Amino acid sequence: MVTGTIFGFFLLVLVIAMFYRLYSSDKLERENGIKVKRFLEDYEALKPSRYSYADIKRITNQFKDKLGQGGYGTVYKGKLSHEVFVAVKILNNSQGNGEEFINEVATMGTIHHVNIVRLVGFCADGFKRALIYEYLPNESLEKFIFSRDVKNYSLSWKKLQEIAIGIAKGIEYLHQGCDKRILHFDIKPHNILLDHNFNPKVSDFGLAKLCSKEQSAVSMTIARGTIGYIAPEVLSRNLGNVSYKSDVYSFGMLLLEMVGGRKNIDVNVESTSQVYFS
Repeated sequence: MVTGTIFGFFLLVLVIAMFYRLYSSDKLERENGIKVKRFLEDYEALKPSRYSYADIKRITNQFKDKLGQGGYGTVYKGKLSHEVFVAVKILNNSQGNGEEFINEVATMGTIHHVNIVRLVGFCADGFKRALIYEYLPNESLEKFIFSRDVKNYSLSWKKLQEIAIGIAKGIEYLHQGCDKRILHFDIKPHNILLDHNFNPKVSDFGLAKLCSKEQSAVSMTIARGTIGYIAPEVLSRNLGNVSYKSDVYSFGMLLLEMVGGRKNIDVNVESTSQVYFS
């Protein structure tokens, strides 16, 4: 009797263990399936894709979280999938003839580098146009080198050096690492975005031009860029040809601002000797 009871008890335990193992295995398979599904959704979200304007409104939750506004449009925070946050730039209809939109999609949609902002997608729905970028939580370098009143925004010299090297690598990739040479024409602190580890990424390719690597100069009908960073030959074509070196000049002006902690054109300086010579 006792032997039968013990045998029955062990048999019951064995059956329970088998069911538990089957249940655990099935649960693990389901969890793995969900994990793979989410990965594929996030992976698809990272490929440059075309979205409708209705998609844009859904991604931005009806334009709820505004990140900033500029001359070419307004930027909102959005969410593509479970863990993929994005910055959505809604372009102004009144600005330009669509050249900025074409430049951004044509250049950023085909390049991949750790120091270049990734274009996740775009929208061209009638007259409504938008660009979707990876979301970078620390915003622009401009905030960290020009904010005198906010001490929390200060960066160490070591970190500034790392940022400068990262920017240089990004520019080098645009000039030498792509199938076609990309001239940015608007390198400045506002267009250098920082991720959560303060890794810099070159952004805003609205003024960019593409040319072959064998081409030493490009033709321009009007000056491109921001005052204080534009190379002399871009302002006055009589001074020489416009080439990728104009980006190098702009990078040099950016470095001056990083070291000095203020804009290279400052209307509040007390004397002309305080203005960086450009």
